[in-house]
Amino acid sequence: MDSEYDQAVTLPLSGVLVADFSRVLAGPYATMLLADLGATVVKVERPSSGDDTRAWLPPVDADGQSTYFDSVNRSKWSIDLDIADATDLAIAQRLAQRADVMVENFKVGALGTYGLAYGDVRAANPGIVYCSISGFGSGAGAELPGYDILVQAMGGLMSITGTSEPTKAGVAVVDVLTGLHATVAILAALRHRDVTGIGQHLEVSLLSTLLSSLVNQASAYAIAGVVPTRMGNAHPSIAPYEVYPTADRPIVIAVGNDAQFARMAQAIGAGHMATDERFATNALRVAHREALKAELIGLLAQRGADHWQEVIGAVGVPCGPVNDIADAFALAARLGLDPIVEVNDARRSGPRQQVANPVRYSQTPIRYPSAPPRVGEDRAHVLALLGLGPEPR
Repeated sequence: MDSEYDQAVTLPLSGVLVADFSRVLAGPYATMLLADLGATVVKVERPSSGDDTRAWLPPVDADGQSTYFDSVNRSKWSIDLDIADATDLAIAQRLAQRADVMVENFKVGALGTYGLAYGDVRAANPGIVYCSISGFGSGAGAELPGYDILVQAMGGLMSITGTSEPTKAGVAVVDVLTGLHATVAILAALRHRDVTGIGQHLEVSLLSTLLSSLVNQASAYAIAGVVPTRMGNAHPSIAPYEVYPTADRPIVIAVGNDAQFARMAQAIGAGHMATDERFATNALRVAHREALKAELIGLLAQRGADHWQEVIGAVGVPCGPVNDIADAFALAARLGLDPIVEVNDARRSGPRQQVANPVRYSQTPIRYPSAPPRVGEDRAHVLALLGLGPEPR
């Protein structure tokens, strides 16, 4: 393999081969995280058109490629295969047989037609960790389409988001969470495989992921039979804990306990609020949320968000302005979190910027060996990896 593709041997998943038969977001996000950890990820795409997200534009990068696609496909090799074609299918099957991990989000049962279902792959590769991602599981919900917004709606998230009408999150958060759960499951299964030599089939659905990720809202129903409703930016169990207007722009104040509330009240010149019989404890503040909010709005209207962040933050109470995405990246940069990395790829005319992996490792720092690929760009390298052709010069 050419040096620009080599994975550093010190990375945790160096030597692990991942066959990525997924597309759009949840699966590609999971496989990108595995690539960040050193795995060699071979992305199987449709000839010509490739992953659906290649057509989701604008915006585009310097090569005219969708930034949506770029967001979850760095450090992968792309091979374009038509699995309905016998020659290409043989390559896909060879890849699955050689892989340590296979990730797919085809329609439930569809890969069985091509000898790429879990049972088929396991017969030739008993150690395979095979991860299937679906919208609503492989049982009665197998025919339902797994689109993030649909799962946000049917899974209850939209019923507790927004103000006057059901509202989706501003990003496909269920897909992202499903990708994270898939990654955790794959790593656990690899650990089990390393100990026992036995692979396994992992099933991750968007609906089950969402229900788990609803945490306190889900447990309110499961344990107490309470069906949560939309509360805008308010919290069902804590107050004050929401967005408040100021003299210039909105600010979030997140008071977690009574001591914090007392310090905040004193800092904003309203120390009496801490002993007010309506606000003395969190339970009372929740019960009198609207009265509390009205008093805070009147006080906060006197100065701007930056002033209140300084004053309230100085007494150890969480608060901060509502930033846009540019402001958020600028904040992370000021805090030394290095949110953007440059990927230097010899196949491109210059470095490509990527959003950094959020985890810092003291011994095995993340490396970014290559930019998101073009469709089929690495076909020759993949064939060589599989012993089906010479290594390109």
